[in-house]
Amino acid sequence: MIGLGNFFAISSLDGSYDKTYLVEIKRLADELKNSNTAIQSKLTDFDRERYPHIVSVSPFDVENPGSEDYVVEDINGSLCRIVYEKEKSYNGLVFMNIGFGAMLLITVVLFILINKKVIRPFAEMERLTVDLAKGHLSAPVHEEKSHVFGRFLWGMDMLRERLEEGKEREQAYQKERKTLMLSLSHDIKTPLSAIELYEKALSSGLYDTPEKQADAYAGIKKNADELRRYIDEITAASREDFLALEVKKGEYYLADALKEITDYYNEKFASLHTGFTVESHGNPLLCGDQDRIVEVIQNLLENAIKYGDGRKVNISFSEEEDAQLIHVMSTGEPPKEDEMVHLFDSFYRGSNVGEKKGSGLGLYISRELMKRMDGDIYVTASEDTFTAAVVVRKA
Repeated sequence: MIGLGNFFAISSLDGSYDKTYLVEIKRLADELKNSNTAIQSKLTDFDRERYPHIVSVSPFDVENPGSEDYVVEDINGSLCRIVYEKEKSYNGLVFMNIGFGAMLLITVVLFILINKKVIRPFAEMERLTVDLAKGHLSAPVHEEKSHVFGRFLWGMDMLRERLEEGKEREQAYQKERKTLMLSLSHDIKTPLSAIELYEKALSSGLYDTPEKQADAYAGIKKNADELRRYIDEITAASREDFLALEVKKGEYYLADALKEITDYYNEKFASLHTGFTVESHGNPLLCGDQDRIVEVIQNLLENAIKYGDGRKVNISFSEEEDAQLIHVMSTGEPPKEDEMVHLFDSFYRGSNVGEKKGSGLGLYISRELMKRMDGDIYVTASEDTFTAAVVVRKA
């Protein structure tokens, strides 16, 4: 590119010559006009040291003008041909090359910075996402101080750690569950075999007296109760906290938690053309896990988006003894009255969900999280509104 620029610059140097020769031609012409000597002497006796750009001065021949650079001057009635040579000025070319060099240097520096701050971190992100997709969760993310992707990579590394912890917990849980099921399956065989023996004995008439028959029925009942106990254990094991919800005990300010909510949902509700308001509130110090309370309110807002009519969503606040209450209200058709008591059951979905997809776990998870933070959630409804109130303990 620089070579091409130099080529065009050199090719166009006609407009970049030193203009001193024009001054010399003017001075020489004036000197010849004012000289008293004969014209022929005038043309040969000019001081060449004073006129370094003048090559020669001769009478002008119309039929043979020559190919040199010249001008024609009228010297006291005689046309004279003054041949000159131009001295090229390369100042513009020098400045152009300096500019090109500076641009090249800046480009190289920018490329190095972009490679260091953008391309390399982006390549790291690409590797990380592929590893996460493949389930490779053990390799940590290299520390990156880039202001562009540093926080993102830090968050991705936290996600990787959470996924790895979740995978380890899931493996441990599956192992414990399998061990429990195998143990209970083995234990069930004993009372089941006893019941089968009693059944065969009774059907074959082996117990021919009322006393023996009564003992057999008592044995059947005892083993049936044992089976019921094992079944209850299996049921309890299947209803254990399969989500492994963890809560970190700590303290946080209400305004900090709400900022995370409003920063995201102001824009989201605006894009949905839904009126979203957060009423004024104080800034009490609360007990619990800030990340988890944000998750709870997010669950409630997502439910408002999914099951509300899109007209209005409002967050308001009240206080009750040592608790801060956060009310999330949305407009739309609420669940039926007889369904309200079941909304916090796992996998339960009300009749107002229509064809909207969902797992029926949002409110269940939210209440479980609040219980672990010594709080709670309850719901109320009117003709066209639904409100979930989150009870958070004050510090």
